[in-house]
Amino acid sequence: MRVAMFGYQTWGHRTLRALIDAGHDVALVVTHPKSDHAYERIWADSVADLAEEHGIRVLLRDRPDDTELLAELRAADLDLIVANNWRTWLPPEVFDLPRHGTLNIHDSLLPAYAGFSPIIWALLNDEPEVGVTAHMMDGELDAGSIVLQRSVPVGPTDTATDLFHRTVDLIAPITAEAIKLIEQGFTPAPQDRSRASFFHKRAKRDSLIDWTWPPARIERLVRAQSDPYPNAFTYHRGQELRVVKASVSKGHYGGTPGRIFIREGDGVVIVAGPDALRGTSPGLVIERVRTADGAELAAGDYFKTMGGYLANS
Repeated sequence: MRVAMFGYQTWGHRTLRALIDAGHDVALVVTHPKSDHAYERIWADSVADLAEEHGIRVLLRDRPDDTELLAELRAADLDLIVANNWRTWLPPEVFDLPRHGTLNIHDSLLPAYAGFSPIIWALLNDEPEVGVTAHMMDGELDAGSIVLQRSVPVGPTDTATDLFHRTVDLIAPITAEAIKLIEQGFTPAPQDRSRASFFHKRAKRDSLIDWTWPPARIERLVRAQSDPYPNAFTYHRGQELRVVKASVSKGHYGGTPGRIFIREGDGVVIVAGPDALRGTSPGLVIERVRTADGAELAAGDYFKTMGGYLANS
């Protein structure tokens, strides 16, 4: 097929690699300029560099609605556009232009977790599986009919980094198989919009620990914000303290949420949860921390004595 590709970061890079390896005629690649946003400096394999290595014309755009881009797309006489991790909505004059429309590759099991950072949000919500969806693009973001989906299970200790690696490996096969189905005249299945959810980009405050949350929820936040993502964090004595590794305590501990309480195993228990006052629930065992200057320490080495509080500011 003669295709154009819209994409960014490692997700877009894997998609372009799949198109090249499958022998498709890639006429044009559109990608975003480099960004200083924390989430866009990681998994940042360059789509532009890969395209240029293969002699493919590259256009850098924040938005896809300028006349030069539209003219180039029309002149390319495209069978298909393939998109992955394109950060703004494509208008109808773009997604309807090719003979077969536009195929979008999204790293969630649509219709759930449309939008941004789907793996992190899914892990926070204790979903049993995550995955990748190939769907046809229409006038609503991540809402088009589904061509193909693949999933992977979420284990009890999986981090967002673990799940990224498992799902990013699905991109090449799902892209290749979805295009074959489109070539064969496959009819995609409409999404069940009653099951749809849409999530925003994550910002720093989304990683701030609330010690009134149940400890299992805080532990999932720590796993969801695993390196190289910006870590879950709290404040100790007015300084930011990032939590690198944590677990739910074996014992039940009572008192005020955020209290630095007692050693358990290889870590230090922090009183946590909405019912902490009753002492009938576990706390959070912090095992490893990272200080504001970047030093990583075992929690037992950082918390020399018990007492005091972790706070949200």
